[in-house]
Amino acid sequence: MATLETLDDAVAAKAFRRLVRHLRHRSDAQNVDIMGLAGFCRNCLGDWVAEAGDMTKDQGRAIVYGMPYAEWKAQNQGAATPEQLARMEESLKLNPTEDMLDEALDESFPASDPPSMTEPGR
Repeated sequence: MATLETLDDAVAAKAFRRLVRHLRHRSDAQNVDIMGLAGFCRNCLGDWVAEAGDMTKDQGRAIVYGMPYAEWKAQNQGAATPEQLARMEESLKLNPTEDMLDEALDESFPASDPPSMTEPGR
């Protein structure tokens, strides 16, 4: 049975693209609400893309939004309420720290056994 660590890169890429398309379609789901429930949002996802792809945050976010973030924000994002901001702050407290995430990554990809790389679409 596949695990997160053994999941084929092409399968992971396909799932990631589906998630991004879903988030693009659901522009009614405000980032602050997603943050309040899940502790991450479109910006986070774009920032993770930027980190993984050695690009700027603006470039990573444009991939996720399908346009520059400022343009998406002007078209789709309303002002956050105090209640939304409070939920977001509480949710963020539940997130793992960068150190915890780095440790998990180190454990899943030891240097002596690098992950296999597959070409997207194969």
